[in-house]
Amino acid sequence: MVCTFFGHRDTPKEIEPTLRLALIDLIENKNATVFYVGNHGNFDAMVRRQLEDLSKTYPIKYYIVLAYMPNNNDTSDDHSILPEGIETVPRRFAINFRNKWMLNKSNIVVTYVTRNFGGAAQFMNMATISTKVVINIGMPNN
Repeated sequence: MVCTFFGHRDTPKEIEPTLRLALIDLIENKNATVFYVGNHGNFDAMVRRQLEDLSKTYPIKYYIVLAYMPNNNDTSDDHSILPEGIETVPRRFAINFRNKWMLNKSNIVVTYVTRNFGGAAQFMNMATISTKVVINIGMPNN
């Protein structure tokens, strides 16, 4: 199974233990082995930290999907990838393009959404409409 993530850039750090438990459950019980995560905001940073740590224990692969072409000054990361076609997308649409690419590649979407507006909410709704499995750790009992 392939999993991706969408969450508010201002996600509080207190959610990180819940995120970790959700990731472990996906790996151990849902056979999630490939993970795509963005590189903007608190939620993405927490996901990346947890995936890096869990990859030491579990046979998983994770990829940091960039929305923009890296500069020559950017440090190289073995986990960073660019979605196919991103080089032709105007910069102002790049994050949206990247997020759609990640959504299309995934079976499961983990979100931290606590409000019904913004990019995270938009992509959570798109995932729900496209019948992906959606796990929103921003809402109790989900």
